[in-house]
Amino acid sequence: QVQLVESGGGLVQAGGSLRLSCAASGRTFDLYAMGWFRQAPGTEREFVGISRKGGSTDYADSVKGRFTISRDNAKDTVYLQMDSLKPEDTAVYYCAAIRYGSGRYEYWGQGTQVTVSS
Repeated sequence: QVQLVESGGGLVQAGGSLRLSCAASGRTFDLYAMGWFRQAPGTEREFVGISRKGGSTDYADSVKGRFTISRDNAKDTVYLQMDSLKPEDTAVYYCAAIRYGSGRYEYWGQGTQVTVSS
């Protein structure tokens, strides 16, 4: 089993920055990738970005060039650096993990609220 705990959310003005953290514990050696998702009220959860064990990353077009995923393997922590934030980035942000051989996001954090004011 793997447990994920997000932190770092909050209220920020448009154009500002926030950094979210996702700390993993448990069978972290078994993880292939960590992803970030978000869900705004009344909408479906959407993909934000992914960081794979080998170091590659991918991002949704809506955040490309503004958001950056990095990881500290020694701490089993993944970060989502969010710059040039827009009001439409307001959502609950979740991290999730894929186990080797699984092919799907099996583990999810509890989410952290990000609110961007105009």
